[in-house]
Amino acid sequence: MNTFDILQSIIQHRRSVKPSDMNGKKIENTLIQRLLNLADWAPTHGRTEPWRFVVYEQEAVRKFCKDHAALYKAATDPEKFTNAKFEKIEQQGDQLSHIIVVYMKRSVQNSIPVLEEIAAVSAAMQNILLGAASLGIAALWSTGGMTHDISMKQYLGLGEEDLVMGLLFLGYTDAPVKEGQRRIPLEEKVMWHA
Repeated sequence: MNTFDILQSIIQHRRSVKPSDMNGKKIENTLIQRLLNLADWAPTHGRTEPWRFVVYEQEAVRKFCKDHAALYKAATDPEKFTNAKFEKIEQQGDQLSHIIVVYMKRSVQNSIPVLEEIAAVSAAMQNILLGAASLGIAALWSTGGMTHDISMKQYLGLGEEDLVMGLLFLGYTDAPVKEGQRRIPLEEKVMWHA
């Protein structure tokens, strides 16, 4: 199999795995470091390298989830607050190995458009997801709960222009991999000009 075919297989077979489908088996930190190294090779305009990572492992995973649930409770209007959502956030880490909070650190010069910085961080996250898939690691890019709320930025001590891009939930799963699908045919997404 050539390099393109290997890459195509990894991309086409990558799937999101919910934390509830993970089995609690721990990932070696050396593998997490390898994934972060892949992220660090994402494309970046002006070499700003705006991606930043906060890695939680072991007991810190459960503490982060409890803190995340507390942020939800504190910031949510009592009429919209639900115990089910609170408990879901609080228990998300029960079967995970690691959580990586990924954020965009806005460059001091602000010379690169923010959209390009967001795209660079998204590419870094995709590199992690593809690397995880190649290693048999289950992963989910989550933007749920308070991920995009100001309270999460404050919790992490981020600057005003920094953006939390998502939470990467990592672990292993025994669940079968679901078949991939696309809703819109590729032909409807592409215009060729000659």
